[in-house]
Amino acid sequence: VMASMAHLQKEKLRLQEELLELQEKLAAQENNELSLSLQLQGQVETLKAKLLEQAQEISRLRSEQGGTDAEKHRDLLAAENERLRQEMKALEGELRELQRQQQAPCRDCPHLQENARLQEQLSQLQQEAEEMRAKLVELDLEVQQKTNRLAEVELRLKDSLAERAEEEERLSRRLRDSQETIASLKSQPQQIKYIIKTVEVESAKAKQALCETQSRNQYLQEQVGMQKQVLKEMEQQLQSSQKTEAQLRAQIMMYEAELERAHGQMLEEMQAMEEEKNHAIEEAFSRAQVEMKAVHENLAGVRTNLLTLQPALRTLTHDYNSLKRQVRDFPLLLQETLRSARAEISQAIEEVHSTNRELLRKYRRELQLRKKCHNELVRLKGNIRVFGRVRPITKEDGEGPEAANAVTFDADDDAVLHLLHKGKQVSFELDKVFPPQASQEEVFQEVQALVTSCIDGYNVCIFAYGQTGAGKTYTMEGTAANPGINQRALQLLFSEVRGKAADWDYTITVSAAEIYNEALRDLLGKEPQEKLEIKLCPDGSGQLYVPGLTEFRVQSVEDINKVFEFGHIKRVTECTNLNEHSSRSHALLIVTVRGLDRSTGLRTTGKLNLVDLAGSERVGRSGAEGSRLREAQHINKSLSALGDVIYALRSRQGHVPFRNSKLTYLLQDSLSGDSKTLMMVQVSPAEKNTSETLCSLKFAERVRSVELGPVSRKAELGSWPSQEHLEVLKTLQGDSPGSTAPPGRGHASPSPGQLSSRSASIRRKLQTSG
Repeated sequence: VMASMAHLQKEKLRLQEELLELQEKLAAQENNELSLSLQLQGQVETLKAKLLEQAQEISRLRSEQGGTDAEKHRDLLAAENERLRQEMKALEGELRELQRQQQAPCRDCPHLQENARLQEQLSQLQQEAEEMRAKLVELDLEVQQKTNRLAEVELRLKDSLAERAEEEERLSRRLRDSQETIASLKSQPQQIKYIIKTVEVESAKAKQALCETQSRNQYLQEQVGMQKQVLKEMEQQLQSSQKTEAQLRAQIMMYEAELERAHGQMLEEMQAMEEEKNHAIEEAFSRAQVEMKAVHENLAGVRTNLLTLQPALRTLTHDYNSLKRQVRDFPLLLQETLRSARAEISQAIEEVHSTNRELLRKYRRELQLRKKCHNELVRLKGNIRVFGRVRPITKEDGEGPEAANAVTFDADDDAVLHLLHKGKQVSFELDKVFPPQASQEEVFQEVQALVTSCIDGYNVCIFAYGQTGAGKTYTMEGTAANPGINQRALQLLFSEVRGKAADWDYTITVSAAEIYNEALRDLLGKEPQEKLEIKLCPDGSGQLYVPGLTEFRVQSVEDINKVFEFGHIKRVTECTNLNEHSSRSHALLIVTVRGLDRSTGLRTTGKLNLVDLAGSERVGRSGAEGSRLREAQHINKSLSALGDVIYALRSRQGHVPFRNSKLTYLLQDSLSGDSKTLMMVQVSPAEKNTSETLCSLKFAERVRSVELGPVSRKAELGSWPSQEHLEVLKTLQGDSPGSTAPPGRGHASPSPGQLSSRSASIRRKLQTSG
């Protein structure tokens, strides 16, 4: 390796010498090019001298001629002289460009770059050689250390063998002493018993010492074997080090061959570079001679043109003066033209803006009129109205591209939203769309008209639909500080009842139930685990009711809060991967409003069903297991049954499968044409939930196209209320809130005289209530 390093060092010095020779050659070529450029500059100087001679000739001609013609001729010659100077400057620029092109191959020569690359390879080879030398030094140190360890092991082995020999010598001496003692004891028969015991004791000690010696001897043999094994391993490592050294030497030889080959390539490329450079210099010189010849010819032509351009010069002078006057007047004309153009453009822009504002105003007015007519048509047809609400992005959605907003809104139409799904934008049109910044108050303002119609004797159903975690429970129940539709609806009912207290007596009762795992449970009852059944009313009206469902009569906001708190405690909610407080059941809040017109005896019964559906979920994403999995299966089954009912209603099938699920069976009154129904579809704007959002919005469009028919009012005419009846009603109103039963429907029919005397008043009441 050291010899290879020395050879590499010599090769490096040789390459450096060759590099210096090449640099000297390049310097000589640069000197030749400099001399060539000096020659070209000399030619330029001669051209300048000729120009001076021409200037002197012009001055001579100027002196020979006089008056006005001499001045004109002087101006003409001065212009021509200026043109010649510009041509001379152009030639000088071309000369400098030629010099730069001649020097550029020397500066940007690929052979110099190759030389630099070879030098870099040489430095890399030197660095690798240094690394190999360091590795050899490390291997030498490691071999020296292992040799020292082997010498230490041999010394310890020799010490162990010496100790073993000493121990054997000591034991042999003790054995001889014991034999001598035994012989002396044999010569004394009187003390044979005692001597035998003593010999036995001495013999046991000897045996124990012999055993210890044998064990130590075995231990030393094991140590010798271990040291031999270590010595063998060190010999193997030494052999591997020798192999590594051989490999390194082979690599060094390969590097040397590569270096020789690179050196040969460098010499060939430098020779080619020299030939190319000489060829380029010859071409540049010949091109410069051709250009100089052309310059001489041009100068000869200039001399001939100087005598023939005087008439043209007079014409040009006249044209120049006229153009000068036009240029002097041009700024004023330009300013006037720009001023008039700006005025016309501003007027046109203002007209366009006014036209656009008028069109936008008309468009918005027509849009509002169209929505109003559409809502009236929906009301007359009995269509299910569909509102959409988009919840804001929350921290549960995470971060990154999956939490990006995929829902956008139409600035001119609040009933249209756009969903970006798999790179494509899908648009949906609903009756109303609420953006994420919409408040609970704004949402309730759109539904309060439906809530108040419950007082007039209509059945109203508002239910929230959407995937789990989309905000259905927040929209329906809300929070204590920001309540949802449920509590705001009851507060509105109380406000309307107080406004009509002068003519009407109202009773408001509340029931709460949930459908959990296809079982109907009473949330306000004493035993919420008791399963209830849905049955037809025995009065023949065809309506459904739930026997045993607890009804609480409410008269104030405090009663509402107690009922909501009591029902919310018993509702089933669990934590899943998609929602920390996921509703595991369908919750129904049934508000019954019974009214009595004291002046006409007209009785109305309206029912408000507020439904918070459990969210659809994919089991793979929610991570549901065990009971949670069974709950999810029941939820998805009931929502699928709801979809089947909507499909049957939309396609006007003769049989609608209401009884396939407890949910659809309980909502039969709301979906069969005898109720004003509103669906609030809740969607998530997150990118990761676009599939569920797309399904929810498609379902909402299908629901929006269902026609349930005109809604009927639940009102009946009772007998003329007597004073005793009024007192009974007042007594009932004074009762405390509690579990009440619905009032009876059986009343005596009014007499013909009473009916004729009150017909006009009844008609007015019906029109007002409608």
